[in-house]
Amino acid sequence: MQEKQLRFRGLFLVTVMLTFSLTGCLGAFDSTTQPRATLEAYPLLIQEGEMVTFDARESDAIEGIITAYRWDFGDGETSETVTGFTSHVYNIFGAYTVSLEVENDQGGVDEAFAVVIVNGAPTIDLKYPENPRAGDAVLLDASGSVDPESGDLMYQWDLDWGVDSDSDGDGRNDIDSTEPQVLLPTNSSGLYVGSLTLDDGQGGVVTEVFEINVSSRQFNIEWKEKAIDLSWSDYLAEGEEWTQEILPGQQGRILSFEAILELENDVIQPYDNFSLMIKVPGDGFREEAETEGGNITQSENAKATITANELNPRGLDEIIEADSEAMVLQMILNRPGQDFGQNPWNLFVQALQTNPDPAVEFLPDPDPGNDWTLTIRIIVHEPVITEIAFE
Repeated sequence: MQEKQLRFRGLFLVTVMLTFSLTGCLGAFDSTTQPRATLEAYPLLIQEGEMVTFDARESDAIEGIITAYRWDFGDGETSETVTGFTSHVYNIFGAYTVSLEVENDQGGVDEAFAVVIVNGAPTIDLKYPENPRAGDAVLLDASGSVDPESGDLMYQWDLDWGVDSDSDGDGRNDIDSTEPQVLLPTNSSGLYVGSLTLDDGQGGVVTEVFEINVSSRQFNIEWKEKAIDLSWSDYLAEGEEWTQEILPGQQGRILSFEAILELENDVIQPYDNFSLMIKVPGDGFREEAETEGGNITQSENAKATITANELNPRGLDEIIEADSEAMVLQMILNRPGQDFGQNPWNLFVQALQTNPDPAVEFLPDPDPGNDWTLTIRIIVHEPVITEIAFE
């Protein structure tokens, strides 16, 4: 009985030792070979909405094969692929740490990392008046524009696509100003189209097109009658001529005029003979008169008179839309059939004959010339132009 117990104990001891020995051997052979992960990303600096390509094809399984590529793009998006090549779009600016986990068929894993910088595009904040009128200088204000990374912004204004200010054949690429605020002059009503481009110096460029509808102004027109008095005096010897140009119709409609040429009294009769001529070539007007002797007993001078009436219709009160007061005046004075006298007037005074002549040809002329005075009264219907205020 004692012999059997000894044999059993020996067998148990051998069994325990064998089991321990095998367990140790198996633990030594359980070492898993790790792969080696590599990661390339390009480009590393992009703009919002652009794509980055990731390449891990240089990763090495060391032993066996790579069975999985697990991507974490750093923006909350993940992906798993069986090939080491993928891409991803970043829509929001910021710095993103991208991690890649590579696993081989032995269960070994390795990681690689890359950092992608996404540049945020500037945000344009453009303000300008809603109802500008012709002649206004419109303030375009983009000073509230911001860069997400708080960088300095570069401003490029093309104030009017209809004007090629740099003469390169393209009216939409001019740089009319580089300031955050700029004044747009409006010489006439109509639609002004231009653009503002912001550049953050890191590849972030954004452009906004603006359209500004410039309205014309309103003017109230009332009319008043006005007399324009002009006069000239001079001396002319026989055969000489005096000329003068005037523009009496620049500020109103010519209704009528009267021109009187008067000579100084002749001590010796008969009266001298002068002529007066008025021409308005642009209107085909030409009138001429010669002096006639006055009443000697009443010491009346010799005179020549030219009169003309109803040259234009009288103006009517009205309201007109135009870009400026000067444009209103041009419109109402140059209407067909109402524009007589807007062109230059030419005045001529000529000494035709001064009497008497010398009795003998070689004797001095007792009356070589005469003094004269020309007066003209022009009746003008003049518009009073008042701009109507608007809200």
